[in-house]
Amino acid sequence: MSRLDEPGPAAGGIAREGRLRAFVRVRAGGLPGAFWVLWGGSLVNRLGAMVNPFLSLYLTGVRHVPIATTGVVLAVGGVGSVISQPLGGFLADRFGRRVALTGGMLANGATLLVLGHARTLAVLIPACFALGITLDLFRPAAQALVADAVPAADRTRAFGLLLWAINLGFSVAMVLGGYLAGHGYQLLFWLDAGACTVFGVLVWLAVPETRPAGRGRTAGGFGTVVRDRAMVAFSGIIVVYAVVFQQAFTTLPLAMKSTAMSSDAYGMVMGVNGIVVIAVQPLIGHRLADLDKSRVLATGFAVAAAGNAVAATAHAAVVYGIAVAVSTLGEILVFAVTAAVVADLAPAALRGRYNGLIGMAWGTGFLIAPVAGTRLLVTGTTTLWLSCTALCLLAALCQLAMGPALRRRAGR
Repeated sequence: MSRLDEPGPAAGGIAREGRLRAFVRVRAGGLPGAFWVLWGGSLVNRLGAMVNPFLSLYLTGVRHVPIATTGVVLAVGGVGSVISQPLGGFLADRFGRRVALTGGMLANGATLLVLGHARTLAVLIPACFALGITLDLFRPAAQALVADAVPAADRTRAFGLLLWAINLGFSVAMVLGGYLAGHGYQLLFWLDAGACTVFGVLVWLAVPETRPAGRGRTAGGFGTVVRDRAMVAFSGIIVVYAVVFQQAFTTLPLAMKSTAMSSDAYGMVMGVNGIVVIAVQPLIGHRLADLDKSRVLATGFAVAAAGNAVAATAHAAVVYGIAVAVSTLGEILVFAVTAAVVADLAPAALRGRYNGLIGMAWGTGFLIAPVAGTRLLVTGTTTLWLSCTALCLLAALCQLAMGPALRRRAGR
C-alpha cells in the first residue's frame, strides 16, 4: 500500500472515536431517560454524602459525647436503618415512586440539618434515630423505579451502572469529607442536605411516575412478601453476606490497629475498594445480563470468601489491600445482580415492598456485624477472617441450591 493510501492522523482519530462510542454504547446505550436522571441524581447524592462516614468522629470530637455513649447513639441509628427500607417500600407502592423518593430525600436533608445543630443528647439521640430511618428511605423507590422503567434484559446492566455512580460519588465524598472535616463539620451537614435536596427535586421534576396504574387494595402487602418463600430465603442469604461485608467498616480498622497500622493505612486500604469498582464494573457489568443470576451471585460470594481468606494471612497494609481488592470483585457481582433478582421475584405492584425487605436484610446484617465481628476478633484476626470465609462459602452453596427456584420465577 502506498503512503497515499495509508490512513492519516484524522482517520486514526475517527477510528478511536468510533471505538469509544461502541464501548459506551454497549455498556450504557439503550437505557431510558428516567434511568439517567436517577443515575445523575444518585451521583450527586453520593458526592454529598459526607456526614455518615464521619458521624462517630463528629459525636466524640465536636459534641464531646463519650465513646461508650457514642456507640449507643449509633446503635439507635442502626435500629432506625432496619426500619427505613420496609417503610420506604410501603411508601413507594402506596403513594408512588416519585413521592417516596423525593419525600425521603427531603426528610433526610432536614434531619441532617437538625443533627448538625443539635447540642444535647436529648436531641442527638432522636436525630440519629431519624437519620437512620431517612438515610435509605428513598432506596426501595429508586430500585423499583429502575425495575419499572428498564426492560428485564437490561436491568442487571442498569443496576451495575448505578453501583458505579454510587461508588464514584462515595470515593470522592470520602476524600473531600475528610478534608472539610478538618476545617469544621457544619459545612458537611449543609452540603449533604443540599445534595439530598437536589436529588429529590431532580427526580420530582424530571422523572415520570412509573408505578403500575390501576393497582387496587387486593395487590397485597408485606404479608404477601413474607409468604414468598423464595424471597425470604434469598433475604436470609443476603443477611449472611451483609454480616461479612460490613466487617470492612467495623472490625477491619480494629484488626489493622492491632498490628500497629495507622488510620491512614486503613483509609488507603479502603480506597482500593472504590478504585476497583470504578475500574472493573464498566468492563464486566454489561456481560452479566446473559448469565444465570444465581451462579453469578454464588461466584461473587465465593470470590468474597477468597478475599477474606487472604485477610486471614495479612500482617501488612499491602496484603489487606489485596484482600479488599479481591473482596471488591465479589462485591461487584453481588450488588449488580441482587437488585435484578428482586425485580424478577417481585410483582410489579409490590416492587417497593420487596425491595424494602431486601433492604431490611442488609440492615439486619449490618446490625449483627459489629457484635459478631468484635467477639470473633477477640479470639484473633485469623479466626475472624476464616469465619467470614466460611460464611461466604455457605452463602454461595445456599444460592446455588436456590438457583432452580429463581430460574422458574424469572421464566428462564
